[in-house]
Amino acid sequence: MSSIQQRAELQAQIWKIANDVRGSVDGWDFKQFVLGSLFYRFISENFSTYIEAGDDSVNYAALKDSVITPEIKDDAVKTKGYFIYPSQLFSNVAKNANDNKNLNTDLAAIFSAIESSANGYPSEHDIKGLFADFDTTSNRLGNSVKEKNSRLASVLKGVAGLNFGDFQDNQIDLFGDAYEFLISNYAANAGKSGGEFFTPQHVSKLVAQLAMHKQTSVNKIYDPATGSGSLLLQTKKHFDNHIIEDGFFGQEINHTTYNLARMNMFLHNINYDKFDIALGNTLLDPHFGDEKPFDAIVSNPPYSVNWIGSDDPTLINDERFAPAGVLAPKSKADFAFVLHALSYLSGKGRAAIVCFPGIFYRGGAEQKIRQYLIDNNFVETVISLAPNLFFGTSIAVNILVLSKHKTDNLTQFVDASGLFKKETNNNTLTDDHISRIMDVFDTKTDVDYFAKSIGSDAIAKNDYNLSVSSYVVAEDTREVINIAKLNTELKTTVAKIDKLRIEIDAIVAEIDGGA
Repeated sequence: MSSIQQRAELQAQIWKIANDVRGSVDGWDFKQFVLGSLFYRFISENFSTYIEAGDDSVNYAALKDSVITPEIKDDAVKTKGYFIYPSQLFSNVAKNANDNKNLNTDLAAIFSAIESSANGYPSEHDIKGLFADFDTTSNRLGNSVKEKNSRLASVLKGVAGLNFGDFQDNQIDLFGDAYEFLISNYAANAGKSGGEFFTPQHVSKLVAQLAMHKQTSVNKIYDPATGSGSLLLQTKKHFDNHIIEDGFFGQEINHTTYNLARMNMFLHNINYDKFDIALGNTLLDPHFGDEKPFDAIVSNPPYSVNWIGSDDPTLINDERFAPAGVLAPKSKADFAFVLHALSYLSGKGRAAIVCFPGIFYRGGAEQKIRQYLIDNNFVETVISLAPNLFFGTSIAVNILVLSKHKTDNLTQFVDASGLFKKETNNNTLTDDHISRIMDVFDTKTDVDYFAKSIGSDAIAKNDYNLSVSSYVVAEDTREVINIAKLNTELKTTVAKIDKLRIEIDAIVAEIDGGA
């Protein structure tokens, strides 16, 4: 079976589990239990593989907890970041789930123990609260303990039946793909609230390639609005592991999504010492100031959200916003995220940011920020994408590429709005579409109706408008009509009509005369 067929089969099985077990529970809420079980299984298998170390004579799941010495536990936590006793492994819990009358409380105790195992170790921050949204005592599972246990057992059994292959056989990406598939489907069914934190893989792939373009290595990669971590993970999926030297950094304001992002790192086999995801408001309480600058920044920040802006007079002196001389509007924080990313960007790096199109042409403070970006030669490329590429919104978004190492004062505009493949619910970008965009991004060649580079003086004269449509002329696909030929045909037609009228009048006169 090919990897594509295997992935399709796996995704179909996971979606069936999600629908079979959720019952009357809202699907968007219930995803936490399905995703939590997937994560629980993954870290159990990952940990067992680590302990067994390729020795076929060792079966960690079959061992008694009592044989585990403090030295073994200490060494494991230092390496993996957490510890799971044999009795706590997913396989052992799932095996007896149907007969365990204390399943919900047993699971709660296991999750607490796994998180607590990291207390006092460097991994504590990365492990703490990972299972916070997997509330096994929640009434969303049912009103009685019996109902809760029945649903939990169904989820565990369903996840246990999935064929991921052996961890050491490099099937872990398939596990991660399945995880993202489940998130994306719930996002698609949840409207904007679901799509907010999930950037589809095809868009993530383009954003990652733009940020990483021609960088043989980057010190670290950063996303100031991490969401579920899909953008960060695309850089790992499409580039050699060694290219990102010091790991993955991100900040997320939503607690549930923050947990998903950390889970997602583990699911993609990124060890705790290679990522740091922080919880908090990036604009008002930014983390990682000591880690900057970053050689690559990727982000899909929320579109036109409110923020405190000018109501906090200290923000205009913030080193992120002060250079522009103006704050983003209180009702539209988009450029606050852009300026934050620019502040964290290194002199050799790039930031690729998905943006709401209105920020590129509106006046007021946003125009002044655009002026700052253009006058200081930070804007490398603006790309307009097709509509309906994201879950829960049909907006045709733009990608803004920032750079601090441009060798000219030209800004490239790319109209990729015609590049998409129509799917059932959403449009998608194919690999060919992405390659075409990346080719023109690389060469900076002007292509009729597709790409054009414009000098900063011309942009200034156009009130610093950065809308792609202002510089890339759309192809006129209307049929060209030859007016002279059309007039000749009309004259011929009119002559024929006049002749017919004369003939008809003659016939009518003859009939009237005969009467």
